[in-house]
Amino acid sequence: MRYTARRLPRQTGSAAWNAILPKALPPNPLTKDESADVVVVGAGFAGLSAARRLRQIDPKINVVVLEAGRIAEGAAGRNSGFMIDLPHDLASEDYAGSGDDRAMIALNRHAIQFAREAVEDYDIARDYFDEAGKVNGAASEASEAQNRSYAAHLGDLGEAYEMLDGRQMRVLTGSQHYRSGLYTPGTVMLQPAGYIRGLAAGLAESGVRIFEDSPVQAFESVGPDWEVRTHNAKITTPRVLLTVNGHLESFGIAKDRLMHIFLFAVMTPKLETAPGGAPRWGVTPADPMGTTVRRIDDALGGDRIVTRTCAVLRSDMRPRPSDMQRAAGMIQRKFEVRFPKLAGIRMEHAWAGQLCLSKNGVAMMKQIDEGVFSGCVQNGLGTARGTLTGIGAAELASGIESAVTLHFGSEDPPDRLPPRFVRDLGANAILRWKEHKAFAE
Repeated sequence: MRYTARRLPRQTGSAAWNAILPKALPPNPLTKDESADVVVVGAGFAGLSAARRLRQIDPKINVVVLEAGRIAEGAAGRNSGFMIDLPHDLASEDYAGSGDDRAMIALNRHAIQFAREAVEDYDIARDYFDEAGKVNGAASEASEAQNRSYAAHLGDLGEAYEMLDGRQMRVLTGSQHYRSGLYTPGTVMLQPAGYIRGLAAGLAESGVRIFEDSPVQAFESVGPDWEVRTHNAKITTPRVLLTVNGHLESFGIAKDRLMHIFLFAVMTPKLETAPGGAPRWGVTPADPMGTTVRRIDDALGGDRIVTRTCAVLRSDMRPRPSDMQRAAGMIQRKFEVRFPKLAGIRMEHAWAGQLCLSKNGVAMMKQIDEGVFSGCVQNGLGTARGTLTGIGAAELASGIESAVTLHFGSEDPPDRLPPRFVRDLGANAILRWKEHKAFAE
């Protein structure tokens, strides 16, 4: 059996979270043939978590991680950095999940604890893993109703929350845009690139071999093993873990079952004019189609504001220049509404970040072939869900049954999607309509 990559990752814009950190060491690409007990494809949250879990299970196991680009230049440098413990269903009206939310909360907290222990073990900067919680911000009567609905759901689950009024939101954010907010304490605010770089460094020091700039072009079965090929060399291994999120489909797996969504974001330069408010906070929109905003401080890469909104589905995994231009204009307007004192500021970084969703909200944490396992399809929750699917793939490949493997192993396969033309046209029309309804958010 042979799996060939029909496309390789291609990024749009800068990985801002990585760009604001000190320059990384030069890459170490795979240049000669090797062998390993396990090859992990992808060095994001899922891949590096899988490598760490494999070493926890067997400290002597020979693990190789292959990354197509540079560490933290992919999704880890392009997300918003929220590691969320509570239900956060992006397809819902108010984030409430449709399944067993208590089980999912327990799993999310397992992922957070796993990351917390990595921070301790690898001496990752504490500021990169800030257990500060987050706020769902509401800017309209409709979004306040969504927050009340979500708060009632949290109350039924026995989860803690606090309702913030407009004055408290102004004190927090320095913005008069928000009418109210819903604070939940369990979210971790990451410097995602800093966390991932620290995780990779810790794994490398412990003996995991990580090769950057080494995109996997194909892997095929050769006798009892697999040969994993890059453009320069190959690795022979009995087990392959695919932790490539939506690029699972690039290898011909789950074809026409995955939705490739791009969200767009910008980051300011270091601020010369303080907008007021606290120096570090994170606000997600009460309406999932609204705008996410974070303010960070010097410990994370400078006093800056990150703003993310706008979504587009691109089944070929390639956003158009026009997508970026449209998003940048809308984000600028939304930013200036929130921070009129900063109107006219030129953003230092702009980017597209790729999400992979399934229609029925399931992951692909399963055995694909003999010796081949996947920890993919994070449904827009890459930091926590990626950590979990990486853990699960490692445990599945090691023959270990756990709460993680049982949960994801019991999920149905991703539903088949409509034909590409219908899918793209219909989904983008719905996304534009939802963006229009949530513009104030």
